[in-house]
Amino acid sequence: MSNHFGSKIRQLREENNLLLRQVAPFIDIDTPLLSKIERGERTLKKEQIPHLAKILKTDEKELTTLWLADQMYSVIDGEPLANEAIKQLTKKIKKKD
Repeated sequence: MSNHFGSKIRQLREENNLLLRQVAPFIDIDTPLLSKIERGERTLKKEQIPHLAKILKTDEKELTTLWLADQMYSVIDGEPLANEAIKQLTKKIKKKD
């Protein structure tokens, strides 16, 4: 499982000198769950990202992008046609823009 999101959360939390137990209640989860999210063992709900960005004093868009990238990776990891699927997805996204 890709864990850029969890690694970034840990980095930001440590830069802000915050403990897991200080951040977890702010996003309405318990400390062990936040620890698992940072290690890539569990996933944060998308709705919680704005609150997390606020307490970590960071860009919500950056966190959401990392979260989404990890979600996408977890779906395609190990798929032999992953690159082709990404190419198709990219074409679809470009058509919408």
